[in-house]
Formats: sequence, C-alpha cells, structure tokens
Amino acid sequence: MSKPIQVGLIGTKFMGRAHSNALAQVAHFFELPREPVMQIAVGRNAKELAAFAAKWGWRQITTRWEDLVEDGELDLVDVATPNDVHAEPSIALLEAGKHVACEKPLAGTLSDARAMRDAARKAKKVKTFVWYNYRRCPAVALAHQLVAEGRIGRVYHVRASYLQSWGGPATPLVWRFDKRSAGSGAHGDLNAHIIDMCRFVTGEEITEIHGAVSRTFIEERTIPGTNKKGKSTVDDAVLFLASLSGGGVASFEATRLAAPHQNANSLEVNGAKGSLRFDFEDMNLLRFHDATRGPREGGWTRIMCTSAAGKHPYAGSWWPDAHVLGYEHGFTNMLADVLRVLGGEKPVVPLPDFEDAYQTQRVLEAALVSAKERRAIRMSEVK
Repeated sequence: MSKPIQVGLIGTKFMGRAHSNALAQVAHFFELPREPVMQIAVGRNAKELAAFAAKWGWRQITTRWEDLVEDGELDLVDVATPNDVHAEPSIALLEAGKHVACEKPLAGTLSDARAMRDAARKAKKVKTFVWYNYRRCPAVALAHQLVAEGRIGRVYHVRASYLQSWGGPATPLVWRFDKRSAGSGAHGDLNAHIIDMCRFVTGEEITEIHGAVSRTFIEERTIPGTNKKGKSTVDDAVLFLASLSGGGVASFEATRLAAPHQNANSLEVNGAKGSLRFDFEDMNLLRFHDATRGPREGGWTRIMCTSAAGKHPYAGSWWPDAHVLGYEHGFTNMLADVLRVLGGEKPVVPLPDFEDAYQTQRVLEAALVSAKERRAIRMSEVK
C-alpha cells in the first residue's frame, strides 16, 4: 500500500455528507493503490462543524478554507460548497499544488468556470475532478461502454430529462433560488447532469443550441426563519434543443416542479444499430434494444446491472447479483476512480476534470443565452 492520501473537505451540508460517506466507505469495498485519510473539514458555523466532524470522522476542523491552502500535508481537497464558492478556493488550492475535486456544475458563472479551467491548465502536476457522480452508476457506465463498442451505431437522437418536484411554492428561499449563489436554478442543478451524461454516453459534443425556453413560475419564496418573502431569481424550468457533433439531434428538459417525479434523471439514445434507455429512479437497470435482431426478436432488453462477476462496471466491488446499489454508491464508485488515478492507475470509465466540466458549462451558458435572446446559438460563439 502506497502512502495514504490526506484529504480536506470544504462544505458540510448535503454534498459534504455524501462525500464524507464515500470517503469513509471506499476502502472497505475497493482495492485501492492509495487510501484516503479524512484529515480536515471546513464549515462556516463552528458549532455545527464540530458536530459534523465528530459524526463523520474528520480529524480536524477549521472555519477558514485558506487553512487548507497553507496545509503542506494535504494532497486532495474536496470542494462541496454552493456554486459561487467554487472558483476562489479551487484556484488557490491548485496554485498551492493540491489536487481538487469540485462539486458540479463547475461554477455559477461561465467566467468563474473559465478561470478554474485556466488554473487547472497551469497546474500541470496536479489533477482535477468534478462530481458528475451519475457517470458512476453501473448502468450509465455500461451504456458508455456499449456505445464505445459500436453497439448502437451512429447516434441519431438523444432525449434527456431531469424531473424533480421539491421546488414547489412551500419551499423556502434557500441558496439554490438565489442567482448570486447558484448561477441558475433547475438548469445548472439538473440540466448540468444530463448534459454531462449525454456527452459521456455518446462520446459526442453539442455543437449548436437551436432554441431554448426558461421560466420562473414561483417568483417569491419565504425567507428561512422569517415570515417575509424574498424574490426567487433563478429559473424553475429550462428546456432546449441541440445538435450533436456526429450529426444527431438532442433535447434537454429540467425542472423542480414536476410532481410526482422525485429524481427522474433519464437518458435515451437512439442509433442506427440500437437504443439505450436509463432512468435513475430505476438506477440499477439499463434498457437496451439491439436493432440488428430485427422486428421478430428486437425490442427492449431489461439489463440488471448488478453482476458481481465483473460484467457490469463497479458492481463486483459491492454485493451479490441483484443486491441493488443506491444513490450513495455513485459517489463511492467515483471516489474509487479518483484514488486509482492519484495512485497511477486508470479509472473504470473516464473521469470528468475541469476541462471536461467547462465544456458542459459552455452548453449551460449557450442555452441561457438562447432563451434570453430567442435565437439559435452556435457553440463556437461561447468561449
């Protein structure tokens, strides 16, 4: 076993918990070239931070992320903060020679994302990672492999949607509804995932946004801890149409107002030789149609992506066949690949870095410009 990787974490809420769980579990299930040590956690509220660290197993705490920049022992820092607090610490950490794993989207704005990409380019001796964790669902990783093997042929058509229902009128004005913190609403929160998943599974880039629509339906929300209302400054739904680099077309749809969907992150890819279909609410399943079987035998095949015999990505590290995985496993699977890369090994499937995530950020920006200006946007216009 090589020297352990000393890890710092910035952010202790939803994603801080998900990442902490992955850090605590990964060495129990994966054979790793380097294991993580949960060294120091950063949060703004010292009392809450102490309780968080005690619960999840962090050895030290601080309320200053700058302390991680100055810590000569840390190898990897995990940035799990709201979107507007991605750029400054990530850039400083890269300049200090730390590896950085950052939550998605890469940033709240394209300019911040560009600055992060540029900093990663300059920091040639360190690695960057972005938590597009749905790539690590065995079914999504298998879809990527099948497309790369040519099983569906030329991609004609992609349908991607991410539908949730938690953002109704009773939901308070948390940071996700503040443009200054989030950058956008359902668009950056949800469309970011399905843009990345489309790019990852098909291996193609989006070349043009042909049209987009953005709507804010709930314009005021209750300010937490008060009876007062504040303005929601982000979108509740964004839909757009696009072209792919291989000549195919794609549609994207995201909203947090689609009851009764809870976390319906879905992707369908239709090609010349077959089709694939995935929905995270059945995350262990991949539907595959082999068009070469013809109309007599063709149709959707239900693949349970839990084979422990190495047939399905990541499944062999967990449980016996059909003992299903859940949301948290995507983070642990991704962390295992991060640790493999930092130990000089290859990931099971490609990991998104700052360069990769910047391409998704460009698509997010192009869709917003298209919706605002009511016109098609070529990706060459978005630098």
